[in-house]
Amino acid sequence: MCGIAGRILQGYGAVGNDLVELMDAQAHRGADSTGFAIYSELCETGYKLRLIGFSRPHLDSDLDDFAHILRTHGADYLAEPVIDDSPDRHYSVRLLISEPTDLSHWIQDADLISDRIEVQSLGKSLEIIKDVGDAQMVADKHGVRELAGTHGLGHARLATESSVLPTASHPFWARPFPDVAIVHNGQITDYYSWRKRLQQQGYRFMTENDSELIAVWVSDQMNKGLSREEALSKSISAIDGVFTFMISDNHGIGFAKDRFAMNPLVTVEDGGELAAATEEQAVRRVVRDECHVVNYDGPSLTQTWAVGPHTVAA
Repeated sequence: MCGIAGRILQGYGAVGNDLVELMDAQAHRGADSTGFAIYSELCETGYKLRLIGFSRPHLDSDLDDFAHILRTHGADYLAEPVIDDSPDRHYSVRLLISEPTDLSHWIQDADLISDRIEVQSLGKSLEIIKDVGDAQMVADKHGVRELAGTHGLGHARLATESSVLPTASHPFWARPFPDVAIVHNGQITDYYSWRKRLQQQGYRFMTENDSELIAVWVSDQMNKGLSREEALSKSISAIDGVFTFMISDNHGIGFAKDRFAMNPLVTVEDGGELAAATEEQAVRRVVRDECHVVNYDGPSLTQTWAVGPHTVAA
């Protein structure tokens, strides 16, 4: 029942606002939590991080310990942390950091305190903003409408199996691969067997959400030499379940749909731009002119869409 969305702009623009509109139009599909993956200007050096902490009274000590781990890996803050000012017990942090000596080893050590503060996304461009509540609530709390960029994903979640927590919300980052995010509508039936196999390769999962697994699975396939298109096609035969997922990186967005074709996706593609959603009425929130709507309603479908060059931030 979840709702998903993707947006690509021809240039740098109000992608955050468009994603909020796409998800607000699908709030009836799930208001347990809502999230957004935004691709903004590329960092020339270092990475952008988004964190979620679980106890606001311990925020200072959590960030001190997080910074200590970062410095033991040869990195540091490039700017002061930006922290949300809500009264909620959990809190969100935006960081800019310099490059750790070994990114994977640093993530492993940072995850040792993930019961207190957890990395939600890491990338040169990617920032994942997610929280409990519907699209309007999350957008207002985190200023999502004001976030500019080239492309991104959105998700409205109706929780069926895993917890209703900010960290269990979509989108998921493909830990530890920079700039890869996923949104997913469906259910993976061989989740635990694939999770065990990926864990044996050294991957770590922070939730029991099957969407997190798909993100890592696709990234692992690409890390082993497959193209994005090949990895998406392989997912249809390799992963059991009913699913439609969209996966994104700095270069664009791709999607895959299982052989049973139970979960819809519609798109409008025009002049290098893309609006995609579970429901057509959501797409028409951001594309108001007369347009051709593509309904990906068949089985075993994949597609990819590219973005233009990014702006590089000094």
